[in-house]
Amino acid sequence: MTSASSENGESPPPAERTGSRPTPSSDGRLRRSVLRAVVRNLRSEPAPDAEIEEPPQRVGSYARWLPVLRALPGALVGLFALSFAWDFPGMQISLAGHTMQVEGLLRIVTVSGLIGFGTNWLAITMLFRPREPRPLVGQGLVPEQRERVAWRLAQAVSDELINEAIIVEKIRESGLAARYRDLTLSIADDVTDDDGFRRALKRRLRDALRDALSDDDVQERIVAFTTEQLEVNARGLPGLALSTYRTFSEDAFQEQVRAAVERLPDAVGPLVDEIDPLLDALPERLRERADDIEDLITQLVVRFVGTIDIERIVLENVRAYDEQQLETLLKRTTNEQLTYIKYLGAVLGVVGGLVIWQPAASLLLLASGGLLFYAADEILFRMQRPASGA
Repeated sequence: MTSASSENGESPPPAERTGSRPTPSSDGRLRRSVLRAVVRNLRSEPAPDAEIEEPPQRVGSYARWLPVLRALPGALVGLFALSFAWDFPGMQISLAGHTMQVEGLLRIVTVSGLIGFGTNWLAITMLFRPREPRPLVGQGLVPEQRERVAWRLAQAVSDELINEAIIVEKIRESGLAARYRDLTLSIADDVTDDDGFRRALKRRLRDALRDALSDDDVQERIVAFTTEQLEVNARGLPGLALSTYRTFSEDAFQEQVRAAVERLPDAVGPLVDEIDPLLDALPERLRERADDIEDLITQLVVRFVGTIDIERIVLENVRAYDEQQLETLLKRTTNEQLTYIKYLGAVLGVVGGLVIWQPAASLLLLASGGLLFYAADEILFRMQRPASGA
């Protein structure tokens, strides 16, 4: 067999013909070529999405009533104290021919309002206080159920907020996999067009093949395999001639096969040169499989996220919150609503006091007022819908 030629047509140096291992400079050229291609394409990558700003806290329309509602419990306490000294003594009012006793109304209304406010205040307070278990009072609902709250939150995040279907959907919506697919194709174009990369790759393959084919164990296996295949495939007159030759000169036959195998390391040059058509066709082959590449990138991201135990991470972080931190976390977005509910109890208590004072008239008045309030709200809502849609 003839000796292998190098890329430039010259005979390779002796170190290469002896099956030496790849030189560090060859690996370095490969890495530099790939790195240059990656850097060039990354420079053209779009900038990452800007950080999501915290949305402002929405203030409900009821917020303007909070200053008035906050003043109501104090006013009720003052009026309740006044009722001990004066509470419409002996007064009556007539309405539609019906006479109603007014005496005692002040105390009824103020007591009902304070009970409404007090029960709401107690209910909201008992959500978070006491933070520590007390012998008689017990412990607040959230601190007592902290472990369960943490577990439920972690389960909701892992099941509803971050799961495989949502990740795949978000990757496709963001075009992340498509961008990195295009990046991969661009890098393949740049790398395969780089003459330095090709030369370094050929040298690397040539050295690796020589190293493998020069190994004594590998050569023995090749000799055994070649001999076996000659025995299996030799038929007819050539097979008879080979069998006759081996009968009289088996040692010479084995020596010739072994000598041919020992020359294999010097014959890898032409084989390595055949890589050029493969490199030329590589970008086009990758483009034909662009959809598969995108799916592969998506699956890699999904599998990576799947290796992260989201539920455990959320659970451990929420468990690390003390009672005050957990209360702050829950109140951060609901404090205004909870305050409104607390003081609204005083208003509802006053309404309840009126029902106690005059059940029939108060219920009739409440029903009429409620219907009018609902009708006005529905009309205003329907008027706002076209404006919001535009």
